[in-house]
Amino acid sequence: MDPWSLQKFQVYPNLYSDSNTRLFIYWTGDAYQTTGCYNLLCSGFIQTSNQITIGGSISPMSTYGGTQYDIDILVWKDRAGGNWWLQVGGDYVGYWPSSIFTYLADSASTIMWGGEVFSPDAGQTSTHMGSGHFPNEGFGKASHIKNIQVVDSSNCLNPPSNVGLITEQNNCYNVQSDTYGDWGTYIYYGGPGNNHNCP
Repeated sequence: MDPWSLQKFQVYPNLYSDSNTRLFIYWTGDAYQTTGCYNLLCSGFIQTSNQITIGGSISPMSTYGGTQYDIDILVWKDRAGGNWWLQVGGDYVGYWPSSIFTYLADSASTIMWGGEVFSPDAGQTSTHMGSGHFPNEGFGKASHIKNIQVVDSSNCLNPPSNVGLITEQNNCYNVQSDTYGDWGTYIYYGGPGNNHNCP
């Protein structure tokens, strides 16, 4: 299996030298052994857009209890060329050539959506995920991903099947999923990290 990641948004001061929220990608073709990197820091992803920058800051940002902004992101396989394309809104940002992958040269078997935090320290990080608020706070407060769909072999969009929820420390970060109306399949996710219930 080719571990491959398109993770929408990232705050990573050690990489960008600031705390801005950024659109980012990460890929590896051999389970993190010798290939892969963030954004365009190594050869792999081919950027074709001059409108959207991989690794660029995102603006405007949603605010807790205030205005919410959505960004449409689509990853799909070009059946003619075999490449995996990234589309943000109506803009074709670029593609991963199928030649950099082993199994993904044909198709993907697993897709994941959500958030991730990392701390090199042995203890629990106080870094928040998403808005820093738990999913049960709902719209305008917790981070969300809506209209989750998968692209089938005919390049048709379908709701995902067998959606499983994974959280390693639900007192630090959590996730909830449901399906409803024009939101389709969606998740709320996030949390504050280290807190009195998450030592």
